[in-house]
Formats: sequence, structure tokens, C-alpha cells
Amino acid sequence: MADGSEIRSRINSVSETKKVTDAMYMISSVKMTRARREVEKTEPYFTALKKEISSLFRHIPETSNRYFKVPEPPPGQHLNHGILMITSDKGLAGAYNHTVISVCESIMARHPQTVLFVVGEYGRRYFMSKKIPIVPEFRYSAEFPTVLKAKMICSDLLEYYGSGRLDEINIVYTDYKSGKPSECKRNVLLPLKRSRFASDEKDEYPDEVEFFPDPDTVLAGIVPSYLTGFVYSCLVDSYCSEQEARMNAMSTAGKNADQMLADLRRRYNSIRQAAITREMTEITAGARALKHKSKGSAEV
Repeated sequence: MADGSEIRSRINSVSETKKVTDAMYMISSVKMTRARREVEKTEPYFTALKKEISSLFRHIPETSNRYFKVPEPPPGQHLNHGILMITSDKGLAGAYNHTVISVCESIMARHPQTVLFVVGEYGRRYFMSKKIPIVPEFRYSAEFPTVLKAKMICSDLLEYYGSGRLDEINIVYTDYKSGKPSECKRNVLLPLKRSRFASDEKDEYPDEVEFFPDPDTVLAGIVPSYLTGFVYSCLVDSYCSEQEARMNAMSTAGKNADQMLADLRRRYNSIRQAAITREMTEITAGARALKHKSKGSAEV
């Protein structure tokens, strides 16, 4: 059984650990609030951009634009798939990273030659440890998502897609819903479908629309900006989900630390009480012995 000094040392150690978990909880809370504030500033622009594409499609019966061209694999061959996977840079976020990686691995099981674009150091280290190849020059942090970072990511993906090295690109991320459990999602980033822009809203261009130089060129100029907004939204959703997962993990760790501290303090107080009782017993026994001794001396 541990003595009082050992238990006191453990109490101090657990108390210091709890201070760290509480601090990490507060930091994650601040990060999530800031990220949501930033995305709210840019959301109207990308929403308007999607609405603009929807309006344009009402005047474009058909398009041969590469972003909307669904490829057909040659006989006996498969499409070249790519995955943009968003993980975190660090652990201590519960099952957040493992869920994303699990979804990604299930896709790769069906398409072994998948090209992996990994955002976040955690995912990169995981696949490197498994000897699974990833795009080495694609090195983006999951920390503090910005529109510029999303634009650079889209530029890299479009380079692969435009050169024909990939026929389809999926994005695997964690969707954030305030007050609800986060959900890992898989969406097709490219090629796009017209149905994605279907809308019942009134057409902003009721009259005939002319495109200069042509509809495909107009779409080619707008779509990258739309994809940037979509990727940025996924980055922020994943980042907020990561912070929420970390907050939950730190909250659970804090509760466990409180329970451990209560147990350790009970044990420490029990040992102290036993020591005090023992000392009082020894003092009482010593006093009784001295009393008997003094009484015997008086009788002599």
C-alpha cells in the first residue's frame, strides 16, 4: 500500500494534468468559435456563386466542360480515383481521426490504386507508417483553415484532374453540426453534376443570355472559385469537428481526473487519520505506562 507521501505526489501530478486538460478544452473552444466566425464572413459569397452557376445552367442546355464531364472507363479498365482526406495535425481528439481514416481505407479497398491527398499531419504519419503511398508534395496543415489554403489545395487537385491523371476526386471530411454529433462524410468533388446546382428559385436572367466567348469558358472561370468555397467549408467543418472532439476528450479526461483526485484524497485522509489515531494510541499508552510507573514508585 502506498504511503502518504506517495499519494500526495500522485495528487499533485493528477492536479497538474487536470490543469493541462482544462486549458486544452478552453483553447479548443476558442479555436472553434473563431473558425465559425471566419466562415460566416465568406459564406454569403460562395452561396451567391453557387446560385449564379444555377442560374447560368438554365441557359446552358448542354456542356462539354471538363468539370462536368463524367468519364467512361475503357473496356476492362477502371477509373483513376483520388481522395482528398482531411485529418488533424495532432491526436488527443477521440475517434475523430480514426473515423476518417476508416472511411478512406474502405474506399481504397475497392480502388487499390487510389491517389491520396492528405491534409493534416496525423493522416500523413498514419499512412506513411502503413507504407501506403500518398502525394508527397501535398503538405497542408489542418490548423487554421483559410480561403487561400483552400485555393491552393484546389489548384493542386485541378492540376491532377485537368492533366487526365485522375478521372474522379472524392473528399472525405467530418461534417460539423452545432449541438449534434459530427459525421464523417464522403462527397464527389469532381466531376460535378448539374443536379448539384438545381434550384427552384426564380431565374435572375429571365431573358436570353449570351456567353462570351462561350458557355464552357465561362463555367471554367467560375467553377474553380466554387470548388475553393466547397473545400474551404469542408476544411472548417473538419476543423470545428476536431476541436469539438478534443473538447469532449478533454472534458472526459477532466472528469476522470476529478474522480481520481477524490479517490486519492480519500485514501490520503484515511492514511492521515490512521497515523493520527496510531500516534494518539501511542501517546495514551505512554501516558498510562508513566502513570503506572509513578504510582509504583510512590508505593515503594
